[in-house]
Amino acid sequence: MKTLTLADKLGTAPRPSPLLEKAKGLGLTSPESLEGLAVGRGCWHYGSPEMPPPLAVSEREFTNEELAIALLSPGLRYSPHTIRLGAAMLGATGNRTEVLSRLARAEGCETAVRYVAQAGRQFEPDNSFWSNLLIQLPATAEAIDGVFPHPTRFVSMTGFTRAGPGRVTVWIRPRPDLALAHG
Repeated sequence: MKTLTLADKLGTAPRPSPLLEKAKGLGLTSPESLEGLAVGRGCWHYGSPEMPPPLAVSEREFTNEELAIALLSPGLRYSPHTIRLGAAMLGATGNRTEVLSRLARAEGCETAVRYVAQAGRQFEPDNSFWSNLLIQLPATAEAIDGVFPHPTRFVSMTGFTRAGPGRVTVWIRPRPDLALAHG
């Protein structure tokens, strides 16, 4: 039985992925290994006890930008969890919008990146990163309803704080202070 991919869900044709090939060359041979690397780089929010430990792949070998785009690759099996990790890595501190835009084009995941960036702009309107990324992406068709996680799945929201009732919304991104050291 064929594994359903993000490309299948989007109604697009799968194409070769140089980025996923690079990942495989580094031992990142499955979506789970990419997810484990993201958790190892500080996406603790998405970790689980049954996750295998991440491979020791440095940011020099596979950058956070590459990891973000790989997690959003249409060639991967369809998984909202993987997409959520891709969204978190897309917002990693230090990511460069021009690199993300170039990688998204090469990988054919402009629709996914645009969807996440629109959510980022919605929840972080003062963060110019999201607007800059959207400007650099080519125009795409709107995402098909129900394919991507609801934008609220990319953020953490509280309903009650030390100051009392009120919503505080924070984009979920990797926390370097919780990352495992891998060079």
